[in-house]
Amino acid sequence: MSEETPGFEEKPDVPSGAQEDAEPKAADSSKEGKAAPAGDAAKEIALQAQLDQAQTALTERTTDLQRLQAEYQNYRRRVERDRVTVKEIAVAGLLTELLPVLDDIGRAREHGELQGGFKSVAESLETVAAKMGLQQFGKEGEPFDPTVHEALMHSYAPDVTETTCVAILQPGYRIGERTIRPARVAVAEPQPGAAAKEEKSSDEESGGPDKG
Repeated sequence: MSEETPGFEEKPDVPSGAQEDAEPKAADSSKEGKAAPAGDAAKEIALQAQLDQAQTALTERTTDLQRLQAEYQNYRRRVERDRVTVKEIAVAGLLTELLPVLDDIGRAREHGELQGGFKSVAESLETVAAKMGLQQFGKEGEPFDPTVHEALMHSYAPDVTETTCVAILQPGYRIGERTIRPARVAVAEPQPGAAAKEEKSSDEESGGPDKG
């Protein structure tokens, strides 16, 4: 029988490399724990950069859309304005050709020759012209305006205080604000020296000018 040494226990043989391998694993796990938050922060930064980039692109596209919308509205207004202008020019051209006929109708009415069927046709023509926007102007006694009147005759009169239309030789016509023919008129101006005579007469009635 073999003798056993009291108090001595045999330990199983452990490879010398096992202890060393356990320590690096613990160190690696601690490194992974520290690296995780850094990775999340990098992802957040990248996402924020992408969000900023998308916001910038959205702002640019919105600005482009607003500019295109404004250009389209300007285009529509310009087209509508041109359409109205072309229509006015066409109507003015047509009515200008009818003015001699309207003048003949006016002269026939003044001489009492507008009767029967001719009167009905003439009135219908005048009604159609009015519906198309034709307006007649020019009255005796109104002040002379060179922008809408054409003076064909000139005289002096003691009973006017300014250049006045004393006779309408041909009426004027306009469409809206557009004059297609000025009124052809005879004008009268105040008699030369009439103002001085009136002032002298006024002084005589009041007892003469005041003396200082």
